[in-house]
Amino acid sequence: MNIPNILTLARIIFIPLLVVLFYLPLSWSMPLAAGLFALASVTDWLDGYLARRWDQSTPFGAFLDPVADKLMVAVALALLIERYDASWLTLPALVIIGREIVISALREWMAEMGKRGTVAVSWIGKFKTSLQMIALLLLLAFAPGTPVAMLGVATLYVAALLTLWSMIDYLRSAWPHLSRSM
Repeated sequence: MNIPNILTLARIIFIPLLVVLFYLPLSWSMPLAAGLFALASVTDWLDGYLARRWDQSTPFGAFLDPVADKLMVAVALALLIERYDASWLTLPALVIIGREIVISALREWMAEMGKRGTVAVSWIGKFKTSLQMIALLLLLAFAPGTPVAMLGVATLYVAALLTLWSMIDYLRSAWPHLSRSM
């Protein structure tokens, strides 16, 4: 167990805390939940940075890091779907969650074929993730209908469009290998 892996595990531990903070009937619970989400987002960057910098990458960390990220994002989106109770927020949330499932399955399949590098993270995926985190932070911190929350919704839509773009890009890269195995 090393510091990058501990940071990744911390993100998983943050998930139930995020849910508890989200539902607390207190005026400061939304900003606190958003602050915890921001901390989780920073640990996502930090664990990868430290693992590379200190040469502490492990198979466990490589497995757990994307799982922790996807769980945190999916839970935050699920909480926001309930808060907003609106199809215009549910649509981009489901696009993002659906893409994550498809790409995770694709990466697993490609790894079994020995072609994992074919679906490595691209700059589109990194940019999408950054916008997604900003959108979720704004949506968690500010009440629905406020101008900042609406900026969060707009940012979530841009992230959802980039999500589709990156999924198509990954599928296009993997298609020659996938079509041979049909």
